[in-house]
Amino acid sequence: MLKSYKTLFAPAEETILIKKSRFIGYATPVASEEEALAFIQSIQKKHWDATHNCYAYVFGQHDEVQKSNDDGEPAGTAGKPILEVIKKEGLKNVAVVVTRYFGGIMLGAGGLIRAYSQGTTTALHAARIVTRELFQEIAVAIDYSWLGKVENEIHGVDDYYIDRIEYLDRVTVHALVPVDEAERFRKQLINATNGQAEIANGEQRYYFVEDGKLISTR
Repeated sequence: MLKSYKTLFAPAEETILIKKSRFIGYATPVASEEEALAFIQSIQKKHWDATHNCYAYVFGQHDEVQKSNDDGEPAGTAGKPILEVIKKEGLKNVAVVVTRYFGGIMLGAGGLIRAYSQGTTTALHAARIVTRELFQEIAVAIDYSWLGKVENEIHGVDDYYIDRIEYLDRVTVHALVPVDEAERFRKQLINATNGQAEIANGEQRYYFVEDGKLISTR
């Protein structure tokens, strides 16, 4: 599994006007190629009356799947520019549709490439470019007397996070740490609690990170 990759935070859309033509860019993260195709079909259905619904998507850990479609625009002036913007941003698991309503003024090949590129860029940034980072979930079970110490140890490192705390006979702190930091975290907590903590690894999961900070634990 990749330790991290860039993608989008949530679906979004953005509209731009170029020489009376309306370009509506739609961008979304996708979990499969099937999801990408379903997204594209939903936009095509929504804008059945549009002049063009051009699209591209990238999927896979190593960008194994890359598809684009000009939907009637001159070859290479729509789908490929959309795909190139996605790749230039370094994004994975992303689908984009740029819908065009023709305004009566011809743009030429160069103008179309610029328009579809701009439509893609604005949609991607509206969808919020973030990183998906692989974290190790670690459960730290301790006596209540150690809770403050454990919380301080976790809060004292920028990329350690507390997901939740369970209060039973003992207290269990469920922490999230980058996969490369898991062993260092384990040693740190054992030392901090004089070996009194019971530490167990949970699942490895991807979480959203922006500007080096976790922005969602779900």
